[in-house]
Amino acid sequence: MCGCGMWGHGLVETVVVLIFSFFLFSQHETVIPSELPLIQEVTTTLREWSVIWRQLYVQDNREMFRSVRHMIYDLIEWRSQILSGTLPQDELKELKKKVTAKIDYGNRILDLDLVVRDEDGNILDPEQTSTISLFRAHEIASKQVEERLQEEKSQKQNIDINRQAKFAATPSFALFVNLKNVVCKIGEDAEVLMSLYDPLELKFISENYLVRWSSCGLPKDIDRLHNLRAVFTDLGSKDLKREKISFVCQIVRVGRMELRDNNTRKLTSGLRRPFGVAVMDVTDIINGKNKSQQFHNCGFFYTTGLWVTLKLLPGDIHQIRKEFPHLVDRSTAVARKMGFPEIIMPGDVRNDIYVTLVQGDFDKGSKTTAKNVEVTVSVYDEDGKRLESVIFPGAGDEAISEYKSVIYYQVKQPRWFETVKVAIPIEDVNRSHLRFTFRHRSSQDSKDKSEKIFALAFVKLMRYDGTTLRDGEHDLIVYKAEAKKLEDASTYLSLPSTKIELEEKGHSATGKSMQNLGSCTISKDSFQISTLVCSTKLTQNVDLLGLLKWRSNTSLLHQNLKQLMKVDGGEVVKFLQDTLDALFNIMMENSESETFDTLVFDALVFIIGLIADRKFQHFNPVLETYIKKHFSATLAYTKLTKVLKTYVDNAEKCGITDQLFKAMKALEYIFKFIVRSRILFNQLYENKGEADFRESLLQLFKSINEMMSSNSDQTVIVKVCAFQICTLGPTQRHVQIIMENLLRTVNRTVISMGRDSELIGSFVACMTAILRQMEDYHYAHLIKTFGKMRSDVDFLMETFIMFKNLIGKNVYPFDWVIMNMMQNKVFLRAINQYADMLNKKFLDQANFELQLWNNYFHLAVAFLTQESLQLENFSSAKRAKILNKYGDMRRQIGFEIRDMWYNLGQHKIKFIPEMVGPILEMTLIPETELRKATIPIFFDMMQCEFHSTRSFQRFENEIITKLDHEVEGGRGDEQYKVLFDKILLEHCRKHKYLAKSGETFVKLVVRLMERLLDYRTIMHDENKENRMSCTVNVLNFYKEIEREEMYIRYLYKLCDLHKECDNYTEAAYTLLLHAKLLKWSEEACAAHLTQRDGYQAATQGQLKDQLYQEIIHYFDKGKMWEEAIALGKELAEQYENEMFDYEQLSELLRKQAQFYENIVKVIRPKPDYFAVGYYGQGFPTFIRNKVFIYRGKEYERREDFEARLLTQFPNAEKMKTTSPPGDDIKTSSGQYIQCFTVKPKLDLPSKFHRPVSEQIVSFYRVNEVQRFEYSRPVRKGEKNPDNEFANMWIERTIYVTAYKLPGILRWFEVKSVEISPLENAIETMQLTNDKINNMVQQHLSDPNLPINPLSMLLNGIVDPAVMGGFANYEKAFFTEKYMHEHPEDHDKIEKLKDLIAWQIPFLAEGIRIHGEKVTEALRPFHERMEACFRQLKDKVEKQYGVRAIVSSLPISPFHNSWNFLKVQQLTIPV
Repeated sequence: MCGCGMWGHGLVETVVVLIFSFFLFSQHETVIPSELPLIQEVTTTLREWSVIWRQLYVQDNREMFRSVRHMIYDLIEWRSQILSGTLPQDELKELKKKVTAKIDYGNRILDLDLVVRDEDGNILDPEQTSTISLFRAHEIASKQVEERLQEEKSQKQNIDINRQAKFAATPSFALFVNLKNVVCKIGEDAEVLMSLYDPLELKFISENYLVRWSSCGLPKDIDRLHNLRAVFTDLGSKDLKREKISFVCQIVRVGRMELRDNNTRKLTSGLRRPFGVAVMDVTDIINGKNKSQQFHNCGFFYTTGLWVTLKLLPGDIHQIRKEFPHLVDRSTAVARKMGFPEIIMPGDVRNDIYVTLVQGDFDKGSKTTAKNVEVTVSVYDEDGKRLESVIFPGAGDEAISEYKSVIYYQVKQPRWFETVKVAIPIEDVNRSHLRFTFRHRSSQDSKDKSEKIFALAFVKLMRYDGTTLRDGEHDLIVYKAEAKKLEDASTYLSLPSTKIELEEKGHSATGKSMQNLGSCTISKDSFQISTLVCSTKLTQNVDLLGLLKWRSNTSLLHQNLKQLMKVDGGEVVKFLQDTLDALFNIMMENSESETFDTLVFDALVFIIGLIADRKFQHFNPVLETYIKKHFSATLAYTKLTKVLKTYVDNAEKCGITDQLFKAMKALEYIFKFIVRSRILFNQLYENKGEADFRESLLQLFKSINEMMSSNSDQTVIVKVCAFQICTLGPTQRHVQIIMENLLRTVNRTVISMGRDSELIGSFVACMTAILRQMEDYHYAHLIKTFGKMRSDVDFLMETFIMFKNLIGKNVYPFDWVIMNMMQNKVFLRAINQYADMLNKKFLDQANFELQLWNNYFHLAVAFLTQESLQLENFSSAKRAKILNKYGDMRRQIGFEIRDMWYNLGQHKIKFIPEMVGPILEMTLIPETELRKATIPIFFDMMQCEFHSTRSFQRFENEIITKLDHEVEGGRGDEQYKVLFDKILLEHCRKHKYLAKSGETFVKLVVRLMERLLDYRTIMHDENKENRMSCTVNVLNFYKEIEREEMYIRYLYKLCDLHKECDNYTEAAYTLLLHAKLLKWSEEACAAHLTQRDGYQAATQGQLKDQLYQEIIHYFDKGKMWEEAIALGKELAEQYENEMFDYEQLSELLRKQAQFYENIVKVIRPKPDYFAVGYYGQGFPTFIRNKVFIYRGKEYERREDFEARLLTQFPNAEKMKTTSPPGDDIKTSSGQYIQCFTVKPKLDLPSKFHRPVSEQIVSFYRVNEVQRFEYSRPVRKGEKNPDNEFANMWIERTIYVTAYKLPGILRWFEVKSVEISPLENAIETMQLTNDKINNMVQQHLSDPNLPINPLSMLLNGIVDPAVMGGFANYEKAFFTEKYMHEHPEDHDKIEKLKDLIAWQIPFLAEGIRIHGEKVTEALRPFHERMEACFRQLKDKVEKQYGVRAIVSSLPISPFHNSWNFLKVQQLTIPV
């Protein structure tokens, strides 16, 4: 397991769990509590996931394997908890949410089906849910899962999916804090302030939780000793996504200036001095990684700290108190977020202003050191009266009237960052201001009492335009004056409070006394604060303020209503209740007038639309609560109804459509307001005006109905929107009205709408909803209605086209299985209804509509073959669910297609051959009963064409072409081949005229299917050589049956494979087969001849030209210049004498010149050739027990070639012998590979009739070869002790390939021929003679050649030990015994003797040349060689006669010497 790392670790555990999961989720476990549907879902999910989990283990997909393992563990644990029945109701509810969120998330990452649920997490039953509701549920579920996926991917945010899902339903949550102890030796009383802080944004995000701690180490309020609890509320999803959140604790000492000061002196007390701060990262607690409630030490020093328990709770403060009463009660401090929660419920009135003391810069003045500045914060009204108990230093503490800051000892530029909450009654805000006074504090009490206020700053809470003080930092002006004057508000309230105001008034802050500012002087000191207004009553937006305070200036009301729709949505929803109150007050207080009704209506629509926006969708409960509990406009129903009717009546007018569309989207809430208003009216006036109310509604619905029935394209979107919202009861009459007025409009809109449109899903859902409500009566009525208008054909035509498009390009994602299956169920019923109409109205001769029937068949087949109905591709669980709920819709529509075909009668011939392909698609569906029912249609087609034309050629051509495409695309199998053969043969043999021709056709198609199935099996094999073999197998079949189009198609498949492997030579030979099908003519080029987009040719000659150019290019890349030249010559002939294209000719000739130069100058590698035998039944049929000759790659050694072979067949065993294997090997179930090098036999073209350069001839040694030889020594008969060579034979096997190499493949199958040792001897002697003769000719041609090679050659032959190399031949073949046993070899023996005799004159000439060129140093060696030669010569001439060279001509090394020498035979008498 080394190298496996953590993957190997825990392997045993993993296997155990896999086994455990197998037993736990066994299909035999069926005992599931019926009262707990969630348990049933969990069990089913675990079964499905466990199968995928095992697959991930096998595939070594480690990351996903671990993810699924964790999810399975979680579900198993949660399942056990639910089944235990011990969980409290609130925890059970929370756990169910976790379970469904986990299932939905897991299904998405595993590419399983989307589950749609109701608000309680239960799976929706599509049969009990309207189509529109089902569509919306899919949209919501998909968005929720997608959001969780995005959050999971966000590594920086590191959000826990389970935790996020838990809070999805409640966008608010709170952090519960229980302070256990403060372990810190302070020595004086202290304030312990706890808050939440964002370290990246550098700001506190919550109020302080304040605990006052006594000097003895206990809370000052001893009654709360074990009850120091707080909740930090109003946190939302944005806080959940913060990258970091810290829990900060600050300790402020309250006492002396310095702890070390001697207590004997009279010292100032009650001073707030900084003591310590501690920070703890609570990000994991907030995002749920650390879920348990446990102690945490928030340390100051190593031995001190703050001990707290923390827990995250879902919900707002009301929910928390209700669901977690054991943690949070009325005594628990509530520290609110400094900002609004994500949902502001009606009645949640808040008017908080957070004031932060940021920093200051104070001159030391007359003092020698910097001042000890203390800032006092208080709130005063414009009369100078202080507002009491409006400042809150922290949750858990009481309100105070003035707040004193921390004092930094002798610091010129103190930085406080202390925040307090100011809560002022709403009616006092516009008259109030914040006052900041500055005082130096002394450590000695006597001096401290004499210190007065030395400066003041202030800021008004209400701006001049009536809006609240802006959020953010404010640089306040520090004023100096006499202390008593500073206490008088009238002294400073008329002065500018900030430096921005000062500059706006044309002054600059110079620090000098300015007379026009009264008795106050602007100090050089500076002071900054920041404010944050969290108020549901005070706005910082002028436009919104104008509406909220509309009564103060009614002349601006028209403008204010219009401006409302430009206000930021976030600001509007904060003041939702006040804004709605204002709108309805405007409407009610102008009840006698219609001046503002439309504007108020538009504003109401704007607000409803705002809340429908995803950004503010969590405010939906707020709006519902407002309508139920706070809405009080009793007469609003009359005005809302009237304005809405006006809009509907004018729907087609310019500028009205957009506003009406928005109103239709808001229609649900508009009607809720109307209904609630009427209910309130009835409660006051006891059903007064009931008849008028009913009449107004009736008129409104009539207007809507008229708009629906209009044909205007402008109102299409409005109609669909209205249909989605106005869910009329599914009565027959209502459905009929909708069908008549809306169905065709929706259909046409769907047809014209692009698939990328945001509305396409809604439109299709609407159409499906209409069709789902329609009964048989409605379909009949529909066609009857269209029939009157003569548009029934058009309607059916466009419906068929639309259905087919929707099926082919589904508008819903693949995992929306419930929605897609619902659509399929509705479409199937509609298609069958329309088919019935075809039979009734468009089948007879007079009314037959060919195109309509054609569209029907194509639609029905498209429905049957769509991906979402192919059950065999699904898991067994999913397949069982679909079959149980919907059945196999393919069988239903398939049997209907069959019946419709047979209904055609005499019209069938009109659909041949066009319908062959679609019917073939249908029959290939892997459903046995469907195949048995529909394959006979083929015989019916054969009969129809035969009766019409006396043949079925068109049918045959079409089915062969289409079968090729379908099988390659993955359809068809062995069972289909058997059924096709059996069913069609049975039908053909029963037919009087089709028995023979039909049987021939069936057998041909079966043979084709065998090859196509083989091809498809190997098509995606990594071994491209196997793919090439299969491709050649198929193209040869198409060539055999003369299907030129398909033959060319597979030629290009083969060519592409070669190009992928850089086999340019083979690619060229493959394209050449296509080129050979073409003529050099102006004959038009048929479509099937130009199957590649790159060829632009009108005639065969043009196409052949383009192909030759490409082939020459590939031959060039493969260094096959001889072949390129041959094609170039043919092409040049056309350019010169037929096309007269001299420009092309000149370019071609330049290429040819380069090719010739390459031949003689470029050194080309010589590939080796290898014989390969594949033995054993384990190999595919196309190579089993066959031998092939392979052309190796450049510089490829046999060892490398063998390694490549064994990589392709890792289970194969390499044979160690080169002898042919026996039947035991061939019939075994294994794989055995035999491989050895063979030598190509030269077959020089006849044009070389005179000696040529070796550089030219070398090409033919390894190219254009078809014969290959392999020699191995064998012993035959008993061993002869006197002559071991007597029965030693050289077995030479000549392998002849089916085609020359190279060719369209790098290998071809071979056959073998065995050659006897006598023939081997003849060939060896002939080669020796040729070798001597070649050497002699070289020395005659070039006297400067070195002599050493000649010396070695001659000496090796004339040496007495060798004696010409033929002594063994004499003993083996020239005996009476051999002659007697082999009389048929007489001529061969005579030939061998002749070759032996001819060796002498060649040797004589060689020795002569050697004597002329030998040096004196080698003279003794030459003389000895001459002596040996004389001895050899005497022996040979005596036994085999004398041969003499009378004329010496140049001898080609590649031809037998006796063909080129004039010789004279001298007979020596014995």
